[in-house]
Amino acid sequence: MDLTQLAIVISALSFFIYGWCCLCTKKMVIEFERYQLSHFRRLTGILQLLAATGLLVGLIIPWLGSIAAAGLSLQMACGLGVRIKIRDTYLQCLPALFYMLLCGWVAIQLL
Repeated sequence: MDLTQLAIVISALSFFIYGWCCLCTKKMVIEFERYQLSHFRRLTGILQLLAATGLLVGLIIPWLGSIAAAGLSLQMACGLGVRIKIRDTYLQCLPALFYMLLCGWVAIQLL
């Protein structure tokens, strides 16, 4: 397994978990209220589950994985912007920054 494939698997697993949590956990209901984005919680979860699936498909069909990774990178950029807007700490912003950069890198690698 090369570095790109490892990044894909780690990202896909992370986004499957986060997407499922968006749809199924009370904690995420509270978090999205804190973000003042309650009406986007389900959409966020569904998009993350779909994109995580797209990342895994990208192991076989690279252009599709690239689109999924780019979409996740964009979603994480928006998430980072929200966290900055609500004045989260640097530590709270770090996961969104990390996944934004990781997914951006994966998107480029799969081109």
